[in-house]
Formats: sequence, C-alpha cells, structure tokens
Amino acid sequence: MSEGRTAEARTLEELYAAHAPGAVRLAFLLTGDAHLAEDLVQEAFVKVAGRFGHLRSRGSFGAYLRTTVVNLSKGHFRRKHTEREFLKREGRVEASAFPDVVAKADAAQMLQELPHRQRAAVVLRYYEDLSEHQAAEILGCSPDAMKALTARGIKTLRSMMRGEES
Repeated sequence: MSEGRTAEARTLEELYAAHAPGAVRLAFLLTGDAHLAEDLVQEAFVKVAGRFGHLRSRGSFGAYLRTTVVNLSKGHFRRKHTEREFLKREGRVEASAFPDVVAKADAAQMLQELPHRQRAAVVLRYYEDLSEHQAAEILGCSPDAMKALTARGIKTLRSMMRGEES
C-alpha cells in the first residue's frame, strides 16, 4: 500500500469516526429502525466517500453525509410504500396489518407517523439543531417551505399527543 493510499484510508477512518455516530442517530430518528439506520449510514458513507476527492468543500463532509442519509431514507420509504400498495392491490395484505397511529403513545413512534419530509424537517431542525437555511438545503427546498414543513410536523405531533392524553 502506498503512502498516499494510507493517508487517504486514515482520513476516511477519521471521517467515519467523527460523523457516523451522529448520522446513525439521524437515520434512526428518520426510520425508527436501528439496523436500517446503520445500513443507511454505511451506504451513505460509501457514496459520499466515493466522491470525497470531488467534494467542493471537504470540511462539509458532515453536511453531505446528512443529505445523503435523508435522501436514502426517503428512497427506502418510497420503495416500502410502493411494495405495500402493490400488496394491497393484489389482496395479499389486510388493512389491519398497518399500525394505527392512535395506538402509539411514545413520541418517537409518533414521529415515525409523520410524512417523510415533515419528519425530516422536525429532526433536522430540533434534533440536529440545524438552521432553517441548512435544513432547507438538505431537503432541497426553500427556507419558507422548511418553516411550513416544520410547523405542520409540530402541529401534527402536538395533536397526536393531545389525543393520547385525553
């Protein structure tokens, strides 16, 4: 192994150690599944690391990784939704197989019931503590759209919680 390759491997190890734990937490909050979260982060890391030499700003590796995690989780849920719709059309799954939102008392579970973009907006703003502009950039929307997504997500979560307390 050449010296340049060793330095690159060491840099990737350092990046993984620095960013993977936070990315796994983000992915878990987006998916609600620890194993899926780890898989998504590994896939995201491979994608971003593969383009490491082409990144505009290497200091922005964490932002690129977060964006990739959000996009991969969105793709995962899109595929799952397509699968469920196909199975429903084929009559292979009963409607009762899908969880009832009202039956979930835990806030983390309620978070999973939000539409993906609202869930991502709430997680990026309040868990990742990103600014509206940073979160909007990750979701690929305007700061005003980010505000609206966050507001709708929080409003829905509050109404779920009030319904649980009644």
